[in-house]
Amino acid sequence: MVMALISLLPWLQNCLSFLFSVFTTIFLLFSLLLLLLRSRPWCNCHVCKAYLSSSWTGEFTNLCDWYTHLLRQSPTRTINIHVLGNTVTANPDNVEYMLATRFANFPKGKPFSSLLGDLLGRGIFNVDGESWQFQRKMASLELGSVSVRSYAFHIVSAEVRRRLIPLFTSVSDGGGAAAAAAAAGVIDLQDVFRRFAFDNICKISFGLDPGCLEASLPISEFAAAFDTASRMSALRGTAVAPAVWKLKRLLNLGSERELKRAIRLVDELADELIRQRRKLGYASSHDLLSRFMCSVNDDRYLRDIVISFLLAGRDTVASGLTCFFLLLSKHPEVTAAIRDEIADVIGGSGDDELASFEQLKKMHYVHAAMYESLRLYPPVQIDSKFCVEDDMLPDGTFVRKGTRVTYHPYAMGRMERIWGPDCEEFKPERWLRDGKFVPASPFKYPVFQAGLRVCLGKEMALMEMKTVIVSVVPRFDVQVLDAGRSPKFAPGLAASIDGGLPAQVRRRSSGEQTPAHGAC
Repeated sequence: MVMALISLLPWLQNCLSFLFSVFTTIFLLFSLLLLLLRSRPWCNCHVCKAYLSSSWTGEFTNLCDWYTHLLRQSPTRTINIHVLGNTVTANPDNVEYMLATRFANFPKGKPFSSLLGDLLGRGIFNVDGESWQFQRKMASLELGSVSVRSYAFHIVSAEVRRRLIPLFTSVSDGGGAAAAAAAAGVIDLQDVFRRFAFDNICKISFGLDPGCLEASLPISEFAAAFDTASRMSALRGTAVAPAVWKLKRLLNLGSERELKRAIRLVDELADELIRQRRKLGYASSHDLLSRFMCSVNDDRYLRDIVISFLLAGRDTVASGLTCFFLLLSKHPEVTAAIRDEIADVIGGSGDDELASFEQLKKMHYVHAAMYESLRLYPPVQIDSKFCVEDDMLPDGTFVRKGTRVTYHPYAMGRMERIWGPDCEEFKPERWLRDGKFVPASPFKYPVFQAGLRVCLGKEMALMEMKTVIVSVVPRFDVQVLDAGRSPKFAPGLAASIDGGLPAQVRRRSSGEQTPAHGAC
C-alpha cells in the first residue's frame, strides 16, 4: 500500500504543478483585466468605437488626418479619446497654457518615459527635471552660439558640394555608381535626405564622418534598425492597453522582440560613436558629444544622449526636406519664385557657386516657403505631456490628474480658425509682409515646440534645409512620381512617408526657364 502511494507521488506532483500553473495564468489574466478596466474606461462614443474598430481607415489614409477632422468639428478644437486616456487639442490657447503658463503641471511624465525608455533612455526628449536641465544647458552652449552655427554651415555646405550635388548629377546623367540604384534618373528623396542629415549630425555633434551619402553605399543596417525602433516605440503609444505591450516585452514576443533586436543594433552604433570619439580624443574638441564626455562618465547615459540627438538631427531634417520637395513638385509657381530670389541674391551663373551664410539670411521667400511646408507637414506631428494635478484648460476642458494631453501641430496647420479659409493651400506669401518674412506665434505654430522646451536646434535645422533647397532647386528639376497622391505616413517618432518618395531628377542647363507644370 505504501509503495503504491509512493509510486503515485510523481503523478500528484505533476498534477499540482499543472493546477498551480493554470491558477497562476488565470490570476495573471484576471489581474491584467482589472488593470485594463481601471486604466482605460470602456467607452461607447462614436470616436472610441471608430478608434477601436479602425473604421476611420475607410475614409482617411492617416490617423493624423482623422484627428484633424475630429478637431475641426469640435467647437473648442479639443477632443477626448477616452479609451486611450488622451485629451487632444489644436487650440493655441491650450498649447500656450501647457507649454508656458502651467509648464510644471504638464511634464513629459513617467508614462511617456516608459513608452520611449527602451530607445531614448534618459535622453533629453524623454526626461524632466534636473536631467533635462543639464542636457539642455550643455546643448545650448553648443547650438546657441553664432560661431558654432557658422561652423555647422561650413560642414553642411561641404556635404552639399562634395556629395549631394554630385549624387543628383550622377542620377540625372544616368552614369556612375548611382545608376544601378537609380534607373532612368529616379531616386528615393527620403532615403537621400536621411543619409545627408545623418552625415551632418554626426559631423556637427560628434565630430565624426560616417559617409552615408556616398552613392555606392546600400542602405545601412543601422538605418533600418533605427527606423524599426522608432516605428515600434511609436506604436506603443497607440495601444489601448499598455499592459499588453509590457507583457510582450516581458516575454520577448512579437513586436517587442523586434524592437529589442532593433535597439541592440542602435546601441552598437552609439557605442561605436562614443568609442571612436574617445579614441580620437575629446578634451580639446568642441563638438556636442565631446562636451558631454568631459562631464559624464556613464557610457549608458552618453548612449542615451547620442541617440536623442541622432533622432533630432536625422529624422526631423530629412522629414522636412522630403515633404518640401513633395509640395514643390506640385507648385511650379513657387519653384519659379524661389529660383528668381536665389538669382537676385547670389547673382552670377557659376555651377560651383553656393550661397553664403549671409546670403541665406536675405532669402525671405525661401524662408517663407520652408515655414509653409513645415506648417502643412511638421516633422513631429503630435507631442504629448502628462497632467500632474487636476487642471482646467483655457477652453474649459477639464483634465484629470494622470491624463495624457496631446497638442497636434499637424492638425493646427490645417485649422481654418487659425490660418483662414485657405489653410490647406501651400502659400508662402502668407508669411511675408512687404517682402520680409514675419513669423507667427509659436503657440499657433508649435512646429518647433514653444515655451521652455522650444527646440534648441531650430536655427541649425532651418539652415541645413535652406542650404539644400538653395543648392538643389536652381540646378535640378525634381519631379516626384505620383505627386498628386496624398502621402501615407509610416508610424514613427518623426513623420516619414511609407515606401519613401521616388522622384525623377534632371539637371537643368544654364539659364533654363522653369517648366510650366509639374517639376520643381
